[in-house]
Amino acid sequence: IPCGAVTLGGIAGDGWRHPQFHGIPKRAVLLITAEGLGEINHMGFAVYPGALGENLTTRGLDRRALRIGQRFRCGTATIQLTEVRFPCDTISIYGQGIQAAIYDVRAMKGDPASEVWGLSGFYASVLEGGVVLPDDPITLLA
Repeated sequence: IPCGAVTLGGIAGDGWRHPQFHGIPKRAVLLITAEGLGEINHMGFAVYPGALGENLTTRGLDRRALRIGQRFRCGTATIQLTEVRFPCDTISIYGQGIQAAIYDVRAMKGDPASEVWGLSGFYASVLEGGVVLPDDPITLLA
């Protein structure tokens, strides 16, 4: 989208199939790295920015270095990573086995040493609302 208004409930105008799970404060935003999407493509799954339901697709962040609790400035908004995303069956349209390819037991237990750490994305809460534009920088705050 040309501009995203980031609110405490997520990106304004976003919708979810299961609102009791998605869009709650600790899962207001889903972030996935473009580099991770490239890895998933290399595995044979034809994904692209937005395909896995992410609100923010970043460039230049190493998914392996992302940790729960980190805070980022995205445009004028501030978010905090809250959990690794458990990939549900809706992404199976991109190929049988995609869930197992991008998420494993170690990732589920919060172990960043998992080979697939962060491939499924990270949920984040919104600490401060704001606006995110394409190509806005994303900066680690702490």
